[in-house]
Amino acid sequence: MTSTASSMDLRQGQSPHDRRPAWQQRLRRFGYVPAKDAPSGDVRDRLVPPYTEPSPRLWQALGVPPVLAGRITRWSAWLGPLLVTLVAGLMRFWNLGSPRAVIFDETYYAKDAWALVHRGFEVNWDKNANDLVLQTHGHLAIPTDASYVVHPPVGKYVIGLGELLFGFDPFGWRFMTALLGTVSVLLLCRIGRRIFRSTFLGCLAGALMAVDGLHFVMSRTSLLDGVLMFFVVAAFGCLVLDRDRSRARLAAALPVDRDGRVRPDARVADTFRFGPRPWRWATGLMLGLAIGTKWNGLYILVAFCVMAVLWDVGARKTAGAHHPYAAALKYDTGLAFVATVPVAIAVYLMSWLGWILSPSDGTGGYFRNWAATDGKGGSWAFLPDWLRSLWHYEHEVYEFHVGLTSPHTYQSNPWSWIVLGRPVSYFYESPNPGADGCPADAGQKCAREVLAIGTPLLWWAACFAILYVLWRWAFRRDWRAGAVACGIAAGWLPWFMYQERTIFLFYAVVFLPFLCLAVAMLLGAIIGPPGSSDTRRVIGASAAGVLVLLIIWNFIYFWPLYTGTAIPIDQWRARMWLDTWV
Repeated sequence: MTSTASSMDLRQGQSPHDRRPAWQQRLRRFGYVPAKDAPSGDVRDRLVPPYTEPSPRLWQALGVPPVLAGRITRWSAWLGPLLVTLVAGLMRFWNLGSPRAVIFDETYYAKDAWALVHRGFEVNWDKNANDLVLQTHGHLAIPTDASYVVHPPVGKYVIGLGELLFGFDPFGWRFMTALLGTVSVLLLCRIGRRIFRSTFLGCLAGALMAVDGLHFVMSRTSLLDGVLMFFVVAAFGCLVLDRDRSRARLAAALPVDRDGRVRPDARVADTFRFGPRPWRWATGLMLGLAIGTKWNGLYILVAFCVMAVLWDVGARKTAGAHHPYAAALKYDTGLAFVATVPVAIAVYLMSWLGWILSPSDGTGGYFRNWAATDGKGGSWAFLPDWLRSLWHYEHEVYEFHVGLTSPHTYQSNPWSWIVLGRPVSYFYESPNPGADGCPADAGQKCAREVLAIGTPLLWWAACFAILYVLWRWAFRRDWRAGAVACGIAAGWLPWFMYQERTIFLFYAVVFLPFLCLAVAMLLGAIIGPPGSSDTRRVIGASAAGVLVLLIIWNFIYFWPLYTGTAIPIDQWRARMWLDTWV
């Protein structure tokens, strides 16, 4: 019977790979690698992979001594990102006060920020307030009548800080967004370096964001979305740091064999406690500030919390846990929740402190006296008046957001964002020859525009990069690709639920950093993995280099549209590659 059964086994003589279920074998043609086929060896290297270093042959070819080569490699971890950041900062702060005008939604946030840092709540300004601000260099009285606003105060406090430092004028209200935009490039360089274990790829991701038009324009405009993007990137960076440090502690707790290699251990992996995780608390702080800037930070909070728990599960599984999900649920999930959600809520409430402390007699913030007037009594009367009034305010804001369907010239569908279907014009003038930078010999009027549009070649390359990271995540189970995809999804997909709402392309700046990480990851694959032949590396590096140079050229070509530089109308038309850009 045994021999018969054995003779009927059609898998005899097959390799273990061929004995996989049929669906796994079919997926192999697309690059799928089953979990049991993952590389084995020292578990420490799988929990905390080492950083890649330049090949010794490179230093030998350049004539660099080994000692100096080691120092350059160590210094480049910070010098590279700082150099990229310096270039990004110089571009963003150059002529920051131009155009000397209140452009697009600066008409709301610049004035709201000035009122917040002086009164603690937003106020109603006169219709001609913009002209008066520019004419008087910000030296005008602040109204006292409270204004109904639909965004939390954190982003406006950030803008207001720049106004306190440099005055109530275009440079002042754009200073902090330019600063945060510059620092976000540094953060992305360091985050990319940490997740890719490559200083080169990290700096490449930061450099791509430095030359993206949408990030550039948002860094030079006092809108809330650039501030939100900064806090999201900072929160992601805190999570990545927590991931590395917690996995290092787990690796240190695992047994070491005779050869000095760290081996998996089910008992340790199933019962290990990670201990204090300050970077989780920092993540909660950053996410609270993100939500306190714009409410779509809530989706980021949910996505990042889920991702963090899955990272803990993955760490325990790599360490040999028999029940990684149960262990993560028992030891990790509760603490992860406490360190993020309550902290974020507390930070959000603290951001309303100016409104809360304002008078409740009708002279304070909008709806501040609601609990003592229209909301008097009821089953929730035992709660503090400020809390009930704030809850009512938040409910009204929610109703406004979900019901916002008023048509706008520059509104767009989220489907079109990734291909830059409908950018937003923040500022436009048609100066005559010889005026406002228009060349005297132009022969016709010039165009002077600030257009919120990404660098086209970068975004169109990102379309392919998204497909690549999804493939890496689904078929190679690459956590880096999953993290990048999570950031893109959290910032982009929620808007598909509100396609009837009035929304704009510049909302996409929130997930732009993750697009840059995706493109950097794709370029790394084009260059080739470590161990590739010299020919493969040369061809891959050449192709990747050409694409990067084209992206930089594209940014330079559209520079006049990002900075409001006057150019002849024919040159402006030449840059309107799609009809929907006009």
